[in-house]
Amino acid sequence: MLFFHPMDFLIIIAFVLSLWAQFRVSSTFNRWSEVKAASGMTGYDAARRMLDRNGLQDIPIEPVPGKLSDHYDPIHRVVRLSEPVYYESSISAISVACHEVGHAIQHSESYPMLVIRHRMFPVVRFASGFAPFLLLAGFLFHFANLIGLGIIFFTAAVAFQLVTLPVEFNASSRARHLMVAEGFIARDEERGVAKVLNAAALTYVAAALISLLELIKYILIFTNSNRD
Repeated sequence: MLFFHPMDFLIIIAFVLSLWAQFRVSSTFNRWSEVKAASGMTGYDAARRMLDRNGLQDIPIEPVPGKLSDHYDPIHRVVRLSEPVYYESSISAISVACHEVGHAIQHSESYPMLVIRHRMFPVVRFASGFAPFLLLAGFLFHFANLIGLGIIFFTAAVAFQLVTLPVEFNASSRARHLMVAEGFIARDEERGVAKVLNAAALTYVAAALISLLELIKYILIFTNSNRD
């Protein structure tokens, strides 16, 4: 029952969606990487200017190896851009760079959902590490208390992913608004920016959906076993 549950059909569909989302973000990034931005700005140029105009001159920007390895580090307060984004002047590069700066701006303004996400992280890191073992042991040895504890721990991980969604969407919204307002992109380039950012957002939605469906599955198995 643990391994073949009716919810697994929905989880498989969500997993396929996740694979498609990962393919789409990669293909969309590649496509718009070939379209040079009319402004001629690189990802670094756009990120630096966006940070400076929001009073964040003290936040450095560092190139990192890899593709789509871009992120904002809230602990060290640094924006890290993958080399294709840092050095290139394309719609994809500017879009991704400004999205990461959006997170830096959220941090500086104490954006509520980001604050919640940061506060949840230590607990979630601990809980997500133990949840699979608790669930597996509980189901194998029929220990209801272990299953219940595993579900509580897994719920924390799911909540973290759900909180991540508005954080990502808000960062993209900030990026799109500022890119146009500051002239980083032209009006006719907004379509490309939207495609790049929306494709990236879909990966977070798919991941959250999978986790949520798995949580529902565990809860259903737990409640049904208690009835038995």
